[in-house]
Amino acid sequence: MRNVVTVVLAGGKGTRLEPLTRDRAKPAVPFGGLYRIIDFTLSNCINSGLRRILVLTQFKSRSLDRHIRQGWNFLSSELGESVEVLPPQQRIDETWYKGTADAIYQNIYSIERERAENILILAGDHIYKMDYGQMIREHRARGADVTIGCIPVPLAEVKHFGIMETTADDRVVNFLEKPATAPPMPGDPDHALGSMGIYVFNTRMLFELLCQDAAQSNSSHDFGRDIIPHMIASGMKAIAYRFRDENRKATAYWRDVGTLDAYYQANMDLVAVEPVLNLYDASWPIRTLQPQLPPPKFVFSGEGPVGHARRGEALDSIVCAGCIVSGGQVRRSILSPRVRINSYAVVEDSILLDGVDVGRYCRIRRAIIDKDVKLPPYTVIGYDLEFDRRRGFVVTEQGVVVVPKAEPPETFQAPNPLPN
Repeated sequence: MRNVVTVVLAGGKGTRLEPLTRDRAKPAVPFGGLYRIIDFTLSNCINSGLRRILVLTQFKSRSLDRHIRQGWNFLSSELGESVEVLPPQQRIDETWYKGTADAIYQNIYSIERERAENILILAGDHIYKMDYGQMIREHRARGADVTIGCIPVPLAEVKHFGIMETTADDRVVNFLEKPATAPPMPGDPDHALGSMGIYVFNTRMLFELLCQDAAQSNSSHDFGRDIIPHMIASGMKAIAYRFRDENRKATAYWRDVGTLDAYYQANMDLVAVEPVLNLYDASWPIRTLQPQLPPPKFVFSGEGPVGHARRGEALDSIVCAGCIVSGGQVRRSILSPRVRINSYAVVEDSILLDGVDVGRYCRIRRAIIDKDVKLPPYTVIGYDLEFDRRRGFVVTEQGVVVVPKAEPPETFQAPNPLPN
């Protein structure tokens, strides 16, 4: 894998995840308590033996840049290994990236210096485990011009994916970017073959295609809309590579956490007795920035003034380093580093990001609370959704309340009367 350069596209706005993406790029959004979304793609690279990685950023990239600089600096530059962040340089064009292909084109000089035989292009905003080395080896063995990672997609969701039609030997004969309808896969009337946004190209050919595409004024400069359909129409060899899951469960795990409800559900999956995503597999570790924090602490100090035990406990939950559960109760929730739950507070089915402080007697249910939010005593969230909307919080279609950063204390006044 030393003759491969990996490019991770990490510049998307992630507007459907607002307010979590109000101050950070989508790949930098925390996930599973300890991780950022991009950690899964980068960990797949390292576990696949790929150690020359370029991360292309664009919108609100400061948090992402800091995370990669601090958490992914263990590779040896003396051995030609690195995870390097490339911000937009406007070296070729004075505009922001116009599409996925244009992002690669605008960084063509940086990529060219790597002198790689193949380019692996990845999205930095999906949760999954995959050995990219197998895909690259198959690309070379079949003499492909492009190999596209793919998964079965329900026909009702084809409008969110690039959809492929293939022959019996997985040669792609048609590629439709986010069509309204699409033909089903052979032998599976309920699914179509969808692109994962993972591509292996032969480097020299890709550079020629990008230069040709850049000269086309009517192009959207996108791999799914322009580059790949052009390759297929020109008779070039495009191969569909079926996703092989390193998560090793009964059902393949790949999640696009692009909406708040999808993000919430993917996190909640982790607190199940047997979660569908295994974070504890030592053979496929997920790496991240490990903050220097003390271990989590749970405080019990007997009966309280109202006859209830002041007992710090967390059930069916993930509790990260630096957390203190001081006489409060946590159920089916994720506590990111440095979260504090104070006496008699109850947190259920919720995701609390780094540094959240939950005051005494608070009641939190089905909520996502962003970094460093301080909840005053008696705050109630998730019990009266209409009241939560009036306070300015986002309430999703499935009734999850999202509290953004930097909310003033007066925002958290409790409804009247308090719920039981």
